[in-house]
Amino acid sequence: MFTERIRREYFGGIFLFFFLVSNIFAGTTGKIAGKITDAKTGEPLIGANVLLVGTTMGSASDIDGDFFIINIPPGVYEIKVSLIGYASVTAQNIRVSVDQTTKIDLSLSEEAVEMKDVVITAQKPIVQKDLTSTESKVSGSQIAMLPLEDVQSVVNLQAGVVDGHFRGGRSSEVKYLIDGVAVNDAYSGSSALEAEVNSIEELQVLTGTFNAEYGEALSGVVNQITKIAGSSIEGDISFYTGDYLTNRKSLYQNINSISPEDVYNFQGSLSGPIPGLENLLKFFISGRYIYDAGAIYGRRMFNPSDSSNFSANNSEDWYIGAAGDNKYVPMNDNKRYTLQGKLSLNVGDGGRGIVLSGMYQDQQYRNYDHRFKLNPDGDYKKFQKSYLTSLSYTYVLSGAAFIDLVGSAFTTEYKQYVYEDPLDPRYVKPERMRDVSGNAFLTGGTQNWHFNHTTSTYTGKADLTWQINNIHQLKTGFEYKYNNIDYKDFQIVIDASTNYKPSLPMPGAFNFNEYNANPFQIAAYFQDKIELDYLVVNFGLRFDYFEPDGYFLKDPNKIALLDNLEPPFPDSLMAKAKSKYQFSPRIGLSYPITDKGALHISYGHFFQIPPFEYLYRNPNFRIPLTGDYPENIGSTIGNADLDAQQTIMYEIGLQQELVTNFGITITGYYKDIRNLLGSEIHIKNEFKKFSKLINRDYGSVKGFTISFEKRFSDGIGASLDYTFQVAKGNASDPNDAFNKAQANPPIESNKQLVPLNWDRRHSLNFTVTAGMPGDFIASTIGKLGSGLPYTPSLQNQRTGLENSENRPAYFNVDLYLTKYFSLFGNQVSVFAKIYNLFDTENEIDVFGDTGRAGYSLELTRAQEAPRGVNTLEEYFTRPDFYSAPRQIVVGASFSF
Repeated sequence: MFTERIRREYFGGIFLFFFLVSNIFAGTTGKIAGKITDAKTGEPLIGANVLLVGTTMGSASDIDGDFFIINIPPGVYEIKVSLIGYASVTAQNIRVSVDQTTKIDLSLSEEAVEMKDVVITAQKPIVQKDLTSTESKVSGSQIAMLPLEDVQSVVNLQAGVVDGHFRGGRSSEVKYLIDGVAVNDAYSGSSALEAEVNSIEELQVLTGTFNAEYGEALSGVVNQITKIAGSSIEGDISFYTGDYLTNRKSLYQNINSISPEDVYNFQGSLSGPIPGLENLLKFFISGRYIYDAGAIYGRRMFNPSDSSNFSANNSEDWYIGAAGDNKYVPMNDNKRYTLQGKLSLNVGDGGRGIVLSGMYQDQQYRNYDHRFKLNPDGDYKKFQKSYLTSLSYTYVLSGAAFIDLVGSAFTTEYKQYVYEDPLDPRYVKPERMRDVSGNAFLTGGTQNWHFNHTTSTYTGKADLTWQINNIHQLKTGFEYKYNNIDYKDFQIVIDASTNYKPSLPMPGAFNFNEYNANPFQIAAYFQDKIELDYLVVNFGLRFDYFEPDGYFLKDPNKIALLDNLEPPFPDSLMAKAKSKYQFSPRIGLSYPITDKGALHISYGHFFQIPPFEYLYRNPNFRIPLTGDYPENIGSTIGNADLDAQQTIMYEIGLQQELVTNFGITITGYYKDIRNLLGSEIHIKNEFKKFSKLINRDYGSVKGFTISFEKRFSDGIGASLDYTFQVAKGNASDPNDAFNKAQANPPIESNKQLVPLNWDRRHSLNFTVTAGMPGDFIASTIGKLGSGLPYTPSLQNQRTGLENSENRPAYFNVDLYLTKYFSLFGNQVSVFAKIYNLFDTENEIDVFGDTGRAGYSLELTRAQEAPRGVNTLEEYFTRPDFYSAPRQIVVGASFSF
């Protein structure tokens, strides 16, 4: 019933918004501009026709010979220029990117008798002179030539990005878009839907002071632009299979069992015009299924229902109830299905017309929990489904102006449980989780919490783009976003009161949380891009408004008064959360210093409402008594009256072409981070303590990047970037104060800046691609970085200074090899991908007492062996403390 209600809301929301509101994307198109001159005299030519070949889009040169074509989806194009009395010129291989002006100046020669049309091949300039802040654009063809499996891998390859953290910010501070539509889960703030790499036309990654049209982000934006259909039927099918191959057999169980069923992938796409309606309808569809069993296995020695007794001092008197089948079970496996479709209707000249898009993704996965290594069936399974639907209409006002209207609906369903039915008799009482002592694997038991949240976001926005003249491009837009958050979590009760059968707790109890909230947001922006020969200016102003739809406790010290009350609570204790709004000015300047170099500087204010999970957490304000553990904090209460988080960003950068096809970019940046989400501790009495979420955290980030690019030519291309960065703050996690107060003895919260958990001081990325497209390609990706910080734990002391030491350095190399063949005029390829080529043991987590992943001093300090079935050495062998071992896959593809 719950699922059916969600589906009704989802499709009802689509219907409502398609008919009542209109919405647009963030940037999804680019512009071509240039000058047409006489080849002999250099004088500008008036009235030359400029046609974007294969489309109905075009322009004509003005009195100064200037022309522009706007509203062009990203891709590779050719333009044809013609004028009576002159030989026509066709320029090929013109790459158009999102939010960028592609400059192309052409000269026409007076037409002689029998003179043929002139054809030239354009090259994308190394220096992007209209770039006013840092951004990276990676085309689908570039991604296809590198060992990359998903969008996040491409994002993490960009300078200044560390495992999803952009320039030192928290991972929830990044906005993810697909064709300009936001796909962040409003509940958690994380990306909830990802386009597959085989459907990407261009990936735009913004890490600098991005323009005012982009909101709801403090650190960066990722815009995934998917492919559109061409003028002919095209398609591709590919598959691969493989497994992990490593010599670290003492670390990984079952690693010797090589099976093609452990890692496999199928994907394909089909696009083109609808037969019989070639000039009216085009389609693009793609799909992918991928399964990866992961490298970490447990062994089903015990079933969750098994019971053991290790209380006796003599191990010979222990009772061990092991009824498992001893089979190996993957414990960090991941399975994902993705389906995408796009239907384009051409309703007039010069525009994209109407586009209906849809995407569905279903993911099932587990995160390894070391305690369950011998009882793998007792741990959580996680499920996430995402649905995205959008309908866009581009209304072309003239060759210089157009309006985008789009309606979108995005829903994410997340579930986490051991067994789907909470009354499943296989759930067992929580005491089974305490059969063993510390440093021992569980010999039975189940995780007894159920989590379920569904977030639906319906967005409406209208956007006007107006190229006023050759200098000013004006963009302005309005957005309305309505959210529905449906949340439920509870702990299954199994005790004497339920006759030791699984049952649900009473609604409103501290172990039962349920709420539904409908916050909404309104935004508007104005942006002017001024392009002069000697200067480019991007100036914008954004307005954001948020209505939280929630209540908060007026005085946290009176929380005990709610213990015997049921919601709705009296107005004397509660207050309605206030509306929030803010203005965000942003400006960027680019100054060409030579014909092959440009300097840019930018400044901007950025605001973001915290993820909704922090606004509505623990909606009934129930705080359990800590009882026998008075040092513990009972719970955390949310705060619907949280303010927006703020970042002020500064940037200066230089682009310079050194020689043909080779350039360098140097960028320095600084971020002042304020009003971040944090928590504070409240103490009612010795046995009733809790934390409340507030805006209290802060930080700063400073750094610089140096990037080199060798554009692919003469059979080789390469890139290299180095980032130095210092990211500090008073806390890495909004729950930091709560977590520290749980320690015994409690740890005082930081009053000074310390390195953040993702503060990687030095990062080096490189790519090399060699070969000939269509024949043979070999490419490699390398990453080298200093170790992330950790907090040392010192014997006979509480802890060392937070994040005062560093883990070992990180190094990884991936390799891609592919050979192309022709089969009946179609392209066939065979390929191999090797991830972690050198099988490097990267220590991504460490023991606090040694700073290493492979050894803890607890092995020498322990006074006795664990009361369980494992040795101390076995328990301190942590495969999850290392990055994945070498993985090899082989496959084939067919394109037509």
